[in-house]
Amino acid sequence: MLNEAAVGILAGGGPLPAQLAKKLTEQGRRVFIVGFDGFAESALLKNYPHKLIRLAAAGEILRSLKEHDCEDLVLIGPVKRPSWRDLRPDAEGARILARLGRAVFKGDDGLLSAVIKILEEENFHVRGAHEFMDNAVGQEGAQGKVIPSLQAWSDIRRAAHILTIMAPLDVGQGCVVQNGVTLAVEALEGTDLMLERCQQLGQESSGGILLKMPKAGQDLRADMPTLGPVTIEKAASAGLEGIAFIAGHTLLTHNDACKEVADREGLFLYGLSREVVQQWQEEKEIY
Repeated sequence: MLNEAAVGILAGGGPLPAQLAKKLTEQGRRVFIVGFDGFAESALLKNYPHKLIRLAAAGEILRSLKEHDCEDLVLIGPVKRPSWRDLRPDAEGARILARLGRAVFKGDDGLLSAVIKILEEENFHVRGAHEFMDNAVGQEGAQGKVIPSLQAWSDIRRAAHILTIMAPLDVGQGCVVQNGVTLAVEALEGTDLMLERCQQLGQESSGGILLKMPKAGQDLRADMPTLGPVTIEKAASAGLEGIAFIAGHTLLTHNDACKEVADREGLFLYGLSREVVQQWQEEKEIY
């Protein structure tokens, strides 16, 4: 029997919102999806109750969620921060922007934390997608047939050092290192475009790794690092040896497909334990 309260999904782009809706439906939960217009992929949402709404139309978003008896909320899928000119907030949106105050001008972590606080003040319970999608959370160890080389391990440690140092600046979740040389750190462009940039930077046949790692203090309910088959293919195109991520703190879209692509391309896909990374961070020399 379906539970009385529904889970509201605030959906950005990509396949994860629909995957979450499918998982929740299988668990006997009612769902209602607010797809952010211009970001959510409506074709993927068509099998579930949903409504496409402008990002800044906060009044319509909140009314829709309450009309559909949503209590738990999940924020999932990438959303590019719009310019002020494109926002066009409704009255409630303008009020919420005023409540956000200086958080609007902060990095993604500060803004998302402020948004979550406001949603909770509106009597919603913000949950992480990983609470409902255990099968999509990356596990420890090798996810396919390939394991990291000794050089790859050294590069992974260096990437962890770089992301640890940059965490207070709220810059990205990804770093590419090749033979000790930092090729790129993820910024606003996202992981896939960063990897495309690396195709022009790396030394031919010299390996290299991508590390995806959440920032210190990051609220994983709103912005958990994500990997999918396309990212693995782009890592292969960039000539990398493989991808490492933090187990339990990374979502793998199409989990089986990720492993299949990694094996086909000869890349490792490896889940690091949080304890190992913390140990590296506590050492005076992390790499």
